Amino acid sequence: MPTSPARLRPFPFAPSWFPFASSWPILAWALLVASALIWRPLLPIDETRYLSVAWDMWRHGDWLALHVNGQPYSDKPPLLFWLIDAGWLLVGAHGWWARLVAPLAGLATLFLTAHLGRRLWPGEAGAQVARLAPVILLGTLLWTLFTTLTMFDTLVAFFAVLGLEGLVLAGRGRGLRGFALLGVAIGLGVLSKGPVILVYLLPAALLAPLWREGDGRPAWRGWYLGTLGAVLLGAAIALAWALPAAQAGGPAYADQILWHQTSGRMVQSFAHRRPFWWYLPLLPALLFPWALWPSLWRGVGRAFRAGDGGLRLCLICFCTGLIVFSAVSGKQVHYLLPLLPAVALLLARSLTERPPSGREQALASLVLAFLGLFLVAAPYVLALRPDLAGHAAVPPWFALVAVPIGIGLALLGFVVWRYRPSGSAGAVRALALLSIGALLLVQIVGMPKAAADYDVVPAARILHRIESQGRPIAFVGAYHAEFQFTGRLARPIAVIPPSALKSWVRQHPNGVVVLIKLDYGLPPGQVPLYISPDRGRTLVIWTAAALAGAGGA
Repeated sequence: MPTSPARLRPFPFAPSWFPFASSWPILAWALLVASALIWRPLLPIDETRYLSVAWDMWRHGDWLALHVNGQPYSDKPPLLFWLIDAGWLLVGAHGWWARLVAPLAGLATLFLTAHLGRRLWPGEAGAQVARLAPVILLGTLLWTLFTTLTMFDTLVAFFAVLGLEGLVLAGRGRGLRGFALLGVAIGLGVLSKGPVILVYLLPAALLAPLWREGDGRPAWRGWYLGTLGAVLLGAAIALAWALPAAQAGGPAYADQILWHQTSGRMVQSFAHRRPFWWYLPLLPALLFPWALWPSLWRGVGRAFRAGDGGLRLCLICFCTGLIVFSAVSGKQVHYLLPLLPAVALLLARSLTERPPSGREQALASLVLAFLGLFLVAAPYVLALRPDLAGHAAVPPWFALVAVPIGIGLALLGFVVWRYRPSGSAGAVRALALLSIGALLLVQIVGMPKAAADYDVVPAARILHRIESQGRPIAFVGAYHAEFQFTGRLARPIAVIPPSALKSWVRQHPNGVVVLIKLDYGLPPGQVPLYISPDRGRTLVIWTAAALAGAGGA
């Protein structure tokens, strides 16, 4: 008879309906998010741009057609920005709330994953899955890295799990409620990041005969009609925003949101083009530490056992999603984020049948320890071979953080390696600490040293002061709205090509120009208003008068 895994410590005063009775994932999530808010700045270009879109919505009150820096913004749907602005209506336009929205969606996904585990496997097995799956999910390196970032994928992950809840309900004879829930999840998922939500949900619905078993399963004709109805309901929810927004934003904006950034993106990606196999070599790192845990592979093997449709459902979700994203030319690691709850459920279920031995966490912990030792040695190697730093594009702050972070990772890996937990719960928590502890080290030890390379707030404050004086501001090159929210700017920044710089300087003698270059040489005899490193480049703020005096620089 399989041994029951050790229970995690109950969450104090948790009601009976609490999705998972453990304080551990909540406390770990809180530590990750708090350390990010305290030590990590908003990261350009994505986080700063998304908050600038929300800032434009906040200032102008236009909740339909999105704008950034005075231009239409059609890259993403509005739900994340709506949630940010809804919070700002209550607490004011504070950065801390904007940075909490996506992490809160991630926390809600932990709860919902636990609830789905109970629904997939009723009884004690489901209760054990509900205790283990949130810890596994939070401890997966890809999820750990993105759980503090203001990105759309954690929001999509929540609706992907919500849609799976609907499918499981429908598969157990509660078709109307289940397909209605699936439709709502699809609609809100589209409003989160577009039709990509269908990649996470539609294969599971279409392949239901492979995972739905037992008495009371629906007639397949009714099942597929219900699936079609859910897709139409989701489309109706999405079009309730898209059609009025298209009318408000004009023909060009309508074409972007109705085609270019939806079906057009799935047919042919416009960015991040990579080969079909690109994800495969990254999976061991993205699924660290579980990819280095033998229990994961035993769980995958059990997915083909007759009678456990829940395991097969999880495997279908992950494998079909991975295949689709591999086939699409544009690839980013965070596209896989909404697939991770299925991996967490798969592994948690495998542990309820065969708990791991006390030494199974050795491989992952030793890998982290050796990575730490490598970081400790890296600065000394680079000092002996400075040419390697140039080839590897090593930032100047690397030597300041590599040794303390490396020592921390080595100690963390050694402690987890030596720890011999009893039961599944202890082993899961120990392995989850590898990813969680690593990110805490990076944010608490590394980010204060690297912040100058990423923090745009000092430059944004100067631009705010310039704007308050009524002076025009121009940005030379590609501008991603890094300063709109961080500087609380009230007017758009003029974006000009390098060829127009001299002309702009002559026309705006009291203006200010922002330039970012790889290798910036200062004009002789001229002093800029501000200069700082910027992600391996140099950011410089000039007055137009100084540039004119240097011949337009």
